[in-house]
Amino acid sequence: MTNATDLVADIETLGGKLAEARASIAKRFIGQDAVVDLTLTALICGGHAVLVGLPGLGKTRLVDTLSTVMGLNGNRIQFTPDLMPADILGSEVLDQAADGTRAFRFIEGPVFCQLLMADEINRASPRTQSALLQAMQEKEVTIAGEHRPLGTPFHVLATQNPIEQEGTYPLPEAQLDRFLVQIDVPYPDRDAERDILLATTGTTDEAVNAVFSAQELLDAQTLLRRMPVGENIVEMILDLVRSCRPDADAPDIIRQNVGWGPGPRAAQALMLTVRASALLDGRLAPSTEDVRRMAIPVLEHRMALTFAARARGETIQNVINTAATLITKVEAAA
Repeated sequence: MTNATDLVADIETLGGKLAEARASIAKRFIGQDAVVDLTLTALICGGHAVLVGLPGLGKTRLVDTLSTVMGLNGNRIQFTPDLMPADILGSEVLDQAADGTRAFRFIEGPVFCQLLMADEINRASPRTQSALLQAMQEKEVTIAGEHRPLGTPFHVLATQNPIEQEGTYPLPEAQLDRFLVQIDVPYPDRDAERDILLATTGTTDEAVNAVFSAQELLDAQTLLRRMPVGENIVEMILDLVRSCRPDADAPDIIRQNVGWGPGPRAAQALMLTVRASALLDGRLAPSTEDVRRMAIPVLEHRMALTFAARARGETIQNVINTAATLITKVEAAA
């Protein structure tokens, strides 16, 4: 009983700190509450996120603000076609001492941090993109046969421009699957854009303070995994992920429109993100609405439409929403 009471108290305390972090981020990243929530979700789940939006919508500003608010050491890499893996990971150089002896010395690349912004990640070649694969999955890199751990915690927030496709290299499915969520960054509404205009064209810039430390974020990630999840939510997550695979048992909308569907990592991501969704809402356990809310961010980059579906003008968001609605109705009837 004491353990349960302590867990409730810890979750409520974490919810308060997250509310403070949201308020602090909103001072500099104005009018995009859903984007802020999803980015915080990725961090407290211990995962990575890809932000998809047009230039000038504040993606870089968001990541810079996050590194301050969450108490993380952040680095930024501008991905370009001529970027090489060593530019990200680092390299060994040959040093000569005063006595003439020579030895190799490793110079760390920008990946050795706690929060890495990979700006326009699809502009780099596949060879360079793949340099992040081990870093994202294992939180370490292997250089010259030596395993080198990265920062603790380690998160990648990548950005992509959804319109400009000339000179870009789409991320492979295996790498997309390593992003916990895809965050679509829309245009702000009129009132938010007015606030942005007034806040960013004056002589001062809103300052933000650290709300978390790196250790507190690690503790939050551990606490999140202790949040209870009801059996009905577990079954709904499994039903939703499995129904999005275009096999014989899938709903018609999936079989007719989806070329390939999500793997088990999607179910793992949903299990974590629905907890974070509840936590950000001030609740102690996730609900079916949390599964609906997180379905698109978790699944849209893990699925692909067929050519015929794209020709008909179908969207992956509509397919996921329809599948989630069907699953919700089945769960309700049961």
